[in-house]
Amino acid sequence: MSSIENQKITKLSGVKGMNDLLPVDAKLWDHVEKMAMGVARSYGYQLIRTPIVEHTAVFQRGIGEVTDIVEKEMYSFEDRLNGEQLTLRPEGTAAVVRAVIENNLLYDGPKRLCYIGPMFRHERPQRGRYRQFHQFGIEALGFAGPDVDAEIILMCQRLWDDLGLIGLQLEINSLGDMSERSAHRKALVEYFEKHQELLDEDSKRRLLSNPLRILDTKNPQMQSLVEKAPQLISYLGPASLEHFETLQTLLKANNVHFKINPRLVRGLDYYNSTVFEWITSQLGAQGTVAGGGRYDPLIERMGGKSAPACGWAMGIERIVELMKEQKVEEMQSNQCDVYFLHAGAHSLQIALVQAERLRSAGMDVILHASAESQVSSFKSQIKKADASGALYAVIIGEDEVLQQRAQIKDLRRSGEQQAVRLEDLLDEMINRLVSHSEN
Repeated sequence: MSSIENQKITKLSGVKGMNDLLPVDAKLWDHVEKMAMGVARSYGYQLIRTPIVEHTAVFQRGIGEVTDIVEKEMYSFEDRLNGEQLTLRPEGTAAVVRAVIENNLLYDGPKRLCYIGPMFRHERPQRGRYRQFHQFGIEALGFAGPDVDAEIILMCQRLWDDLGLIGLQLEINSLGDMSERSAHRKALVEYFEKHQELLDEDSKRRLLSNPLRILDTKNPQMQSLVEKAPQLISYLGPASLEHFETLQTLLKANNVHFKINPRLVRGLDYYNSTVFEWITSQLGAQGTVAGGGRYDPLIERMGGKSAPACGWAMGIERIVELMKEQKVEEMQSNQCDVYFLHAGAHSLQIALVQAERLRSAGMDVILHASAESQVSSFKSQIKKADASGALYAVIIGEDEVLQQRAQIKDLRRSGEQQAVRLEDLLDEMINRLVSHSEN
């Protein structure tokens, strides 16, 4: 007996809140990501990729030190080799802005950028909220007008339409400029100081450092107090009001329905002027599926030349959950277009050559491979072909080798089987797949 046989091997498991993406869900994820990238391209947005690990200061300065993300949720550590303070990125905007500044991307004018990838936050895992999660986001850098605010919201609406999602509610608000927020901040402090006995510990701590965050509290015992707090919109000057009113006009002109939520502040310090969220009641407490707004001060705050900017991000996990909830994920779940069956030996060689020809023409092809040393029966292989979701099975047995033919079986419609010459197989499959897509 080996030493391994004598000891009990402990089964390893993944980190809580950092989930595996299994093949059963991979096609739906791929569909969501492709649709999001397609919408971004249609509006002129280009892909940018930033590292998963950044200097901690990128997020401390970008997000704001008095935020839940920086105070409680970041995965930060010290590099053992050089002592640098590093962080797994908890969101995408600060990282994109760092890359834009460092690489001087705005030297020749504004840029429309998009990103996709994993983010990390140390929080209690629950439905729609994980420690490793994935975001798709867009950033419009160098644009100051409400037309671009409207554009990025319209992008969201188009994506929901393309994905077949319904029932998403758009909420918007304006945070104004720095002087307007300062006046509102003073009024908030005065209001909450009069009711300190009703504040929870987080709110007491934020009262002087970041009172706007109190408006974002999820504490049900504070909701009545927050509802009666001074509203920022009452402190907006003419320019901020005009920007906000023009945005509303543009949204109405495009039949985008929205609700003004004066309590909407978003959870990050870099926002100003327009903020918005798309919410649903179908995912429990985690109702926000996408959100964003304008962050004009951020580029200068992070060391770049002052430039306006706005953007949004969506949680891919939440979108996938919502698609399942609304049962709009029922796409064709095929692994391939064509599944090749064979009898082994020389028929396997021919099947392999023909499968490569079809792949070279852009088709997705699975060539049957048995789990055992012996080749599976054709009955067993047909079951595998059907389970794969393939549109067609191509059968090459011993008789087909002698005749230099293949049998094509329609797996999804008629079930009929037809013999074709091997030299005609490629053209026949192209014609069938084109006809299938058209119908």
